[in-house]
Amino acid sequence: MFTGIIETLGEVQLLKKEGANLHISIRSSITAALKIDQSVAHNGVCLTVVQLDGDVYTVTAIEETLLKSNIGDLKIGDLVNLERAMVLGARLDGHLVQGHVDQTGVCSGVLEKDGSWIFSFEYDAAANNVTIEKGSITIDGTSLTVVDSDKNTFSVAIIPYTYEHTRFNTYEKGTVVNLEFDVIGKYVARLMGS
Repeated sequence: MFTGIIETLGEVQLLKKEGANLHISIRSSITAALKIDQSVAHNGVCLTVVQLDGDVYTVTAIEETLLKSNIGDLKIGDLVNLERAMVLGARLDGHLVQGHVDQTGVCSGVLEKDGSWIFSFEYDAAANNVTIEKGSITIDGTSLTVVDSDKNTFSVAIIPYTYEHTRFNTYEKGTVVNLEFDVIGKYVARLMGS
């Protein structure tokens, strides 16, 4: 489990295909604190550390992960939002995030608004995921509050700190992002549909 509070950015150093899997090597400031078999969220995707080498660590993404997330689109030099798993008993500053991406979405607009930003996103409504105003959403692993919500669109407000310390400062119209919808909302939607 994660909180959606991004600890740091990592930089992709190496991408290696092996069968249907993708091994991803990342340089980060948290590498020294990692250990083999530890879970780390990468743009919101929970992946297991399989190798450590100095300030670079490696994780492996399987085909299912590559199909449902933007992890397969990574290129050498890309920045990745990173968060280690939450510690039981610590503060929950974001919201409960599983690290299981539900689907991708696309940035449909960026509006600078007097020191902050409004980012709008679209997603395929056929997957039956929902957002609600003032509800939680995770975008590339970042825990956020929904500002506006519609059937397949929503927006979030980004403060300068989040803009500067996450991948949000690289987003533009057309950027593909990972979406994890609120786990409680998913259960309620499922129950209401049955």
